Amino acid sequence: MKVMVVAPHPDDETLGCGGSLLKHIKSGDEVYWVIMTKMELRQGFAPEVIARREKEIEEVTARYGFAKTYRGEFATMELDTVSMSELVGFVSFCVQDCQPNIIYMPFPGDIHSDHTVVYEAVKSCTKSFRYPFVTSLRVYETLSETDFSLQANTTGFQPNLFVSIGEFLDQKIDIMRVFESELGLHPFPRSEQALRAQATLRGTVAGVEAAEAFMNIREIVK
Repeated sequence: MKVMVVAPHPDDETLGCGGSLLKHIKSGDEVYWVIMTKMELRQGFAPEVIARREKEIEEVTARYGFAKTYRGEFATMELDTVSMSELVGFVSFCVQDCQPNIIYMPFPGDIHSDHTVVYEAVKSCTKSFRYPFVTSLRVYETLSETDFSLQANTTGFQPNLFVSIGEFLDQKIDIMRVFESELGLHPFPRSEQALRAQATLRGTVAGVEAAEAFMNIREIVK
């Protein structure tokens, strides 16, 4: 089985489905990481901050044991200024290159516009007559993005797939600690306490110790 996770920014994959990715890898699946954006000097990011992020990406890739990491050349926080055809072209290359069976993608209702744009780009690369190997599309939730959505007149994130991650939760949090600048102390929304609380809450719905929740928006059984 081949699995692709598409992250608007490094850390979204861990927040949204880190435990599930670890579970895939333990079971022998190949997991591929697509990072859509990068920091740029012109945006005010200091060289040392950019260098630290590069080291974080290298370390996270190694800790998971990803089969391959794809890097988009799009500036963070500016995806809504990039043509959709350009974004789709990059995602399509990644999908065609690794030919995943399962794709994890961000929720389109997230408050960060980068997440919404990434969802739109990924969904364009899932047509069964063009990408017949893609059989499952799973939308993940991202702390501080999905739960802060302010869109009115929507049903919000409605999970219908729960993956037990009890044995992987500590490892997921250890990997999240690599992104040192992205974690904060409670009640900061991306805190270790919040990660554990979310996993516990989703676990109670599924009747397990800890879980990650997804919207399974398409499943093809062949």
